[in-house]
Amino acid sequence: MPRTLARTALAAALLLPLATACGGGKSAEAKQPTTLTVLAAASLTDVFKEAKAVYEKEHPDTKVTFSFAGSQELAAQVRQGAPADALVTADTRTMDGLVQQTNAPTTIAKNRLTIATAPGNPQKIQGLSDLSRSGLKVVLAAPEVPAGRYSKKVLDQQHVDVKPVSQEPSVRAVLSKVTLGEADAGIVYVTDATSAKGKVATVAIPDTQNAVAAYPAATLKGSKHTKESADFVKWLSSSEAQKLLREAGFQQP
Repeated sequence: MPRTLARTALAAALLLPLATACGGGKSAEAKQPTTLTVLAAASLTDVFKEAKAVYEKEHPDTKVTFSFAGSQELAAQVRQGAPADALVTADTRTMDGLVQQTNAPTTIAKNRLTIATAPGNPQKIQGLSDLSRSGLKVVLAAPEVPAGRYSKKVLDQQHVDVKPVSQEPSVRAVLSKVTLGEADAGIVYVTDATSAKGKVATVAIPDTQNAVAAYPAATLKGSKHTKESADFVKWLSSSEAQKLLREAGFQQP
């Protein structure tokens, strides 16, 4: 084989693997799913974990990562420019305060409050008025937390003066205090008590004394995945997502 021809063949042989590798890299990159970061109210923890599995099965090109916290903490993250694609809060007030950072919200569910106690309700709590009893360890969400604000509202309306042993940064933290036996009672959402699966007993708060929590969802203007985040927020109002929410104890929007 002439020397020039041999050099040409060798160069081609050396370049072929490189070209194949480059082509394979582009193909692999194209197949990578889009990852959405959704900031969500703590009370949505369990149902959104179920929703994640359903959504990703239906949308294999999208992966959803949730960050759960009290709505006020989520709002602070959004204002600080945390990289995220969508937001779901447990109240409209928090969402309304983020009009510069969010697109138009859609209410996806509603919720109500209940009193959570230790299993069997050993303190024999019968209603809101009992929460003011001396010696009773009651835990509430902090006033800046939606659940804390709702709790204060219903207690004030019934003229019940409660001195909580602690005020927690999220409604899930309130539930945890009760399930761990660190509190005799706490006011949480109905859905939180449902998620505890026998670890707490509940004392219903009558509708006439209760408060309704609305859950708005919105895409964030700073999202780098505008179409995917809009698709996810829209899906939260779909029949499949609404079925999951109903089964978790949430009410229709």
